[in-house]
Amino acid sequence: MTLPGTYTCDMRTSWNGSLSFGLVSIPVGLAPATKPAARQSDVSFRLLHREDATPIKQKRWCPAHDREVTQDEIVRGYEVAKGQFVIVEDADLEALERVDDSRSIEIRQFVQADSVDSIYFDRHYYLVPAATAAQLRPYALLLEAMRETGTAALGRFVRSGRESLCLVRAHGDALLLETLYIAEDVFSDAEITEAVEGAEVKDTELALAKQVIDSLSGEFDPAELASDYRRDLRALLEAKLRGEEIAVPEPEEAEAPAVDLMAALKASVAAAKKGPEAAAEAKPRARRKAKAS
Repeated sequence: MTLPGTYTCDMRTSWNGSLSFGLVSIPVGLAPATKPAARQSDVSFRLLHREDATPIKQKRWCPAHDREVTQDEIVRGYEVAKGQFVIVEDADLEALERVDDSRSIEIRQFVQADSVDSIYFDRHYYLVPAATAAQLRPYALLLEAMRETGTAALGRFVRSGRESLCLVRAHGDALLLETLYIAEDVFSDAEITEAVEGAEVKDTELALAKQVIDSLSGEFDPAELASDYRRDLRALLEAKLRGEEIAVPEPEEAEAPAVDLMAALKASVAAAKKGPEAAAEAKPRARRKAKAS
């Protein structure tokens, strides 16, 4: 039963604290926005002994002493040169971890939401508001204020002794928190930029490329984000469970890449006008025609 002025939420939070900006504090919890298997297939495998299908155990082995070592014999090491390590104890790392029991996501700056490149995004979490109406109001206020100003909030918080930088932004009718990579974790694209700046783009080719883009334009639908590999893997496992024999497909001959850009663009425009299926069928023909020319 939901009491007046409250709401119920079945999301499981992995961290609970508050979101603070200025003197305002909003009780929130962190709930993962993606499934644990989001970075891999939703099917996991164990390594087995082929002879009897027994799961294989991996041992911690010291080649110098030619024996298995126990957990209490293992320490971390940072390799400074080939075969030379600096030993780092757990106590050393614990001394570096931030001691912070405030359980607060501290907003330090508001920026334009579209100014933060998505390359810095790491993991995604929904900020789950507290249940009472009084606690919901500041959450809704911040959400609406950021929506109307087109801003997002840069901040930091500590979880399990580890500091995380984060971005909080409006996502529909919810606040979304994304942990951020720090600047030194992101590779520079300077070499690519330099190479692209030296490449020639002809007006006729650009016009044709725009036609291809226009003919393939549509509305983004998240429901269309599906994995053919996951679908085929599930079908494979189901077939094996039924005892069916799996036929191995013959390898397809790789098509040679197009060497004539104009021919490929023209073929793409013509095929796109006939529809997606015709465009897919036309790709091999376009490559062959471009190669011949």
